[in-house]
Amino acid sequence: MPLTMNKISGRVRLEHVTIVLQRPRFPENIGSAARAMRNMGIGQLIVVEPENYDLSRVLKMATHGAADIIDHARILQNLREALSPFHIVIGTTARLGGEREVVYSPAHMAEKLISISQQNRVAIVFGPEDRGLSNEDLRLCHYLVNIPTADFSSLNLAQAVMVMCYEIFTAGESLSNISIPRLATRHELDGMYDQLRDILVHINYIHPENPDYWMNKIRHFLTRLQLRAGEVSIIRGICRQIAWYGNKNRGNN
Repeated sequence: MPLTMNKISGRVRLEHVTIVLQRPRFPENIGSAARAMRNMGIGQLIVVEPENYDLSRVLKMATHGAADIIDHARILQNLREALSPFHIVIGTTARLGGEREVVYSPAHMAEKLISISQQNRVAIVFGPEDRGLSNEDLRLCHYLVNIPTADFSSLNLAQAVMVMCYEIFTAGESLSNISIPRLATRHELDGMYDQLRDILVHINYIHPENPDYWMNKIRHFLTRLQLRAGEVSIIRGICRQIAWYGNKNRGNN
């Protein structure tokens, strides 16, 4: 579906939002998540590496109202591939600290999506019911969201989907007149980060045995800049030139 250039409506463009379920364990939770999506007007679903995708059990919980979401859901086997077409990826997490330093509330994130979603595809990613998204999964995300709870922090998958979809559906009207332009896709960013990591290891800026520590800091910094495709190309061009210059000098020694 091509993105269109409309003036800002003051609401999140729901047709540009996709819910992504990473390795869900129970078919019933997939169906319940689809039903929550339908309640809030979000119709696009991707399921990645489901542990047991039993369509009859999925549809039983989705009910007739959300059956079309299940019918058109994409079942994929790799999260990085699933996220590659998206311009903004939001990961959900119950745990905090470590690599999960900058975390937004659902309401705050929904407000940010009003301007972002006008010209950019957005993926909201939910992890497995028993352990959530891994650190490796989170490195594919631009932003992280935590749903605050009381003493018991574990939400059912469908409950978490409902909370996020509700905030996205109801966010609006407190919007500036600035529209976020079309940003680089996840595929474009991942290629840049891979190339950037390789060149930084090559010039001994980051340690080859633990590159993720420094790359996470670089990812956080560049995420704040909201890079466009052309800007990603500039960074990749700089990396290529550094690599060429380094190889040239090494050959002359």
